[in-house]
Amino acid sequence: MIRDILTYPNPILRKKSQDVVKFNEELHTLLDDMYETMLHYNGVGLAAIQVGLPLNVLIINLPNDEDVQEKSNLIEAINPKITHKDGIQIFTEGCLSVPGFNEDVKRAQHIIVEYFDRFGNAKTMEAEDFLAVAWQHEMEHLSGHLFIENLSIIKRKKFEKEWKRKLKEESKKA
Repeated sequence: MIRDILTYPNPILRKKSQDVVKFNEELHTLLDDMYETMLHYNGVGLAAIQVGLPLNVLIINLPNDEDVQEKSNLIEAINPKITHKDGIQIFTEGCLSVPGFNEDVKRAQHIIVEYFDRFGNAKTMEAEDFLAVAWQHEMEHLSGHLFIENLSIIKRKKFEKEWKRKLKEESKKA
C-alpha cells in the first residue's frame, strides 16, 4: 500500500523515533508499504517517520548502473546505529519530505552501520560514497532532523524564503 509522505514543516518529522521491539507481521507490512511508497515517489530511501510512524526503521534502494532499483539490492534496517565514520564528501541531496529542493550537504565518506533485518537478525554493513550518504540522510530522519538543517545559515534562510513562496503559490492553486 502506498502511504502518504509527510512534508516539511510537519511537526511529526521532528519526533525522535523509538526502537522496534517486535519483529512481526506488522513490521513486515510497514516495510513492504515503505518500499512501494518509496518507489512510487521516486526515492532511494525512506524512514518510517516520513510516513508518520516514529519507529527506528528505514529502507534504502540505490539504482544500479542502468538506473533501475532492483529489489534484491533493497536494504531494510531496523534500529540502525552508525558505529564508525571517517572522511568527508559533499553530495547534492534531495528529500521526499522536502520535495523539489536539492542542496549540497557535507557527510562522512565512509561509515559502518549495525542494524537488524526484518526478522531480527543482526547485520553489519560498510558503506561509502552515495550509499554512505543515503544511510546518513535516512538516519537523520530517525533522530528528528532533516537534511536542510545541515545547510549554512545563508543557504537555510534562502531555502526558508523559497519554501514559503512555494507553499503560498500552492495554496493559491488549491
